[in-house]
Amino acid sequence: MPASFLTVRPISQRSLPWLVAIAFFMESLDTTVLNTAVPTMARALHEPELNLKAVLASYALSLAVFIPASGWMADRFGTRRVFAAAIGLFTLGSVLCGFSHSIPLLVVCRIIQGMGGAMMVPVGRLTLVRSFPREELVQAMSFVAIPMLIGPLIGPALGGLIISVARWEDIFFLNVPFGLVGLILVGLRLPDYRGTDVPPLDRMGLVWFGGGVALLSWTLEVFGEHHAGTQVVLLAGATAFGLLALYWRHARHRANPLLDLDLLRFRTFAASVTGGMVTRLGVGGAPFLLPLLYQTGLGYAPLQSGLLFMPQALGAMSSKVFVRYELAFLGYRTMLIANTVALGLMLMLFATVGPQTPVWLICAQAMVYGVLMSTQFTAINTLAYADVPQPRTSRASAFASTFQQLSLSFGVASAGLVTAGFVTSRATEQADMLSSVHHAFVILGAVTIASCAVFAMLRRGDGDAVSGHHEGGTQPAQL
Repeated sequence: MPASFLTVRPISQRSLPWLVAIAFFMESLDTTVLNTAVPTMARALHEPELNLKAVLASYALSLAVFIPASGWMADRFGTRRVFAAAIGLFTLGSVLCGFSHSIPLLVVCRIIQGMGGAMMVPVGRLTLVRSFPREELVQAMSFVAIPMLIGPLIGPALGGLIISVARWEDIFFLNVPFGLVGLILVGLRLPDYRGTDVPPLDRMGLVWFGGGVALLSWTLEVFGEHHAGTQVVLLAGATAFGLLALYWRHARHRANPLLDLDLLRFRTFAASVTGGMVTRLGVGGAPFLLPLLYQTGLGYAPLQSGLLFMPQALGAMSSKVFVRYELAFLGYRTMLIANTVALGLMLMLFATVGPQTPVWLICAQAMVYGVLMSTQFTAINTLAYADVPQPRTSRASAFASTFQQLSLSFGVASAGLVTAGFVTSRATEQADMLSSVHHAFVILGAVTIASCAVFAMLRRGDGDAVSGHHEGGTQPAQL
């Protein structure tokens, strides 16, 4: 049976979202600053730009490997202690990245960062879910996302500014002051939810699942590269699927598995996880592709490239004001289907951006993309908890966050793979990269639209307890 939980030390609901947002801000700032610095880092390290996808993907992969244990750790040690440890480990990993001067060392330090981030995001989200009633969850999630989106708003421009006037290594030290402030506030403000009857950690499940996703991500990372032998790649891929199959069998016969597969019996949770994973396979590659489009393809300076991300962040922030009204009016099924198609088409539209495209048009397109993307993920993230019983929210948070980060990791790797697949030697470097990125955007947009097939399986009335939409039934949606 899932552990029940108790609350130690209450907190004002008004201040809790702002506190959780500090950790979210750290992570979003770190990622967006780093994305802008990829071309500069590649030149400094004397590596092809596409090789830097390992530095981006390794962080998301680390999250996917370690997030499954976050729910258990929160129940076992308490949300306050785990959240504080997560911020400390994330800050330490950032400092170590700042002293790294090779791709392998950067990958190792990004994995350390990911171990901290693996506890920060799901435990922060779990704290919100347990602190707010379901009918207020969309509003709470939207509210905490607004300060979190300040990272994407200022991160790209800030990254461009730093690498223009200082060293690229200095971007990692931005996390230090925020980490210190976060540690102080967590000790003073964060509520401490913990389990009263926590089962042992599923260690074998962690080995099977963690090993499987790590090998699968590595297979995607090196697929198509000449230095990786075909037999080695095929063996690694087969081993990865074998380990994941072992985990599936293991989880079906264990009372308290690492990832609770029974949660997939709730239709709303299954649609959120699987539909969100396919969606992120498409949009997850955009943060990697856009700097290549702006800097290598169009020839913009790092600072100019960073400024082009600001409209996207502004659009994402503005969507938080009206997304709950959209959900209340349309319901989850209708809104997710329509928004997913629009999001995929907007990704494809980036394939039309070229040297002759006016800057104002790029900014307008980026703003619309930000609105659609933010709306999509607010809907997906809140749908996951629509019908999950309260005692199982820690497991649901770990499960959903794991597949969210896993799909983002695969999205970055797939974007690099697709881009590299279109590179030819018949054009100049700039024209070659521009054409490759354009093709990649078309493919990733098509993948995003494909996730509509999952959201179409929802029924009218699914998620109404969270969205406030009143059409349809109110019984828990189970498969």
